[in-house]
Amino acid sequence: MRYQFRFQDGRKWRHNVELQPQEEDRGPSPLPLWTRLDFHQCMHCPLSPESTPNCPYAALLVAPVEMLAQSPSYEQVEVEVRSRGRETRQSTSMQRGLGSLVGAIGATSDCPHMRLLKAMAWFHLPFSGSDETLYRVFGTYLLGQYLRGQRGLSADWSMGGLREAYRNLRLVNLGMTNRLRATMVEDSGPNGMILLDLLAADTLYSLDQYEGELDRYFTTFFE
Repeated sequence: MRYQFRFQDGRKWRHNVELQPQEEDRGPSPLPLWTRLDFHQCMHCPLSPESTPNCPYAALLVAPVEMLAQSPSYEQVEVEVRSRGRETRQSTSMQRGLGSLVGAIGATSDCPHMRLLKAMAWFHLPFSGSDETLYRVFGTYLLGQYLRGQRGLSADWSMGGLREAYRNLRLVNLGMTNRLRATMVEDSGPNGMILLDLLAADTLYSLDQYEGELDRYFTTFFE
């Protein structure tokens, strides 16, 4: 998948998100100090600096951070996303465009707490809203449980595992926000992460206290 940002001064910047990143896709060598695992490491990170010197999520953010760090979150940009033979364009703020990009990057990283999002990354939906995110999260998780059952594995139909995963995801977003704040001049990177956290928080709330947000789309199922 490819993201292209077109700035108001005519500049363009492209970034490819590899759905199955290879070693050469994990950033330049040597990686900057802020990608070190122990630099503002997430409080619940199961990795150790001895075995994993660099945060696998942060390592994939080096190019976006270097290019976009000087752009304030409110700057208007044209974003074009090409994925699976489709093209999506939107005029939006740097914050929202960067939030969509880093969300895709995180889902393809080797961060242990992002593993659940890998399936969603294959069917990435740029700039998705709350209802769209909730639909994709529920659908992806439940399909995954069905496929587990088809293989004779236990299935989590109560979605308790999904709740735990999204609690962990919120902590990852917090950790990455702290990491980016410590290294960036402008606020577009941290604000992009905050946008992701708002979506994660909204999804977690719906998991814990579902109030029929998606019911109107499924009326035929209730007949």
